[in-house]
Amino acid sequence: MRQSYRVLVADDHPIVLKGIKQVLGETPDIIIGGDARTGEEVLRKVRQGRWDVLVLDFRMPGLHGLDLIRQIKRDNPKLPVLILSMHAEDQFAVRLLKGGASGYITKESAPGELVKAIRKVCSGGTYISAQLAAQLAGNLAQPQEQFSHHALSGREHEVLCRIGEGQSVTDIAEALALSVKTVSTYRARILDKMRLKSTADLIRYALQHRLVE
Repeated sequence: MRQSYRVLVADDHPIVLKGIKQVLGETPDIIIGGDARTGEEVLRKVRQGRWDVLVLDFRMPGLHGLDLIRQIKRDNPKLPVLILSMHAEDQFAVRLLKGGASGYITKESAPGELVKAIRKVCSGGTYISAQLAAQLAGNLAQPQEQFSHHALSGREHEVLCRIGEGQSVTDIAEALALSVKTVSTYRARILDKMRLKSTADLIRYALQHRLVE
């Protein structure tokens, strides 16, 4: 008899959440134990419940991305986190896997791939698509084109993405529990590392390189 897995699903889009629940609800060995629609709700339910895996939308209202993954891992180091994202894998997957995620799958993937990914990370493995695996193997064989944002730290990358979404320094400071001065310092470092001059340049860059939805 196949082992069953209790899943917490986190996505702030009702239609997407309903679709995920429908797909997983038709799978006998997967039990949907709960859902969450904000980063703060995710943290609360991770702390309160017993889960085998968290299926997490990369972009959630409030706390999200690498900062959310880090907090989840502090509260529950052994909980596998499977990222579900609208972003292309080459933009975020490796950074998130290094940050503590156990797998990465795009929302364009077939339903069966989501089920496969859940089973893989619950068994202790790491899940990436065959396409991304081939891409990473290719990168080892030949030099990879380097973009300015590749030089950023995890925190700087998060601030860049939020700036790209149109968030103000004050909004970012509140969301990340930082001071406005600290966020302003991150912004200055990002501009310096990327050799850009203004917030408008950062927003334009983030859009051109698909760092925001």
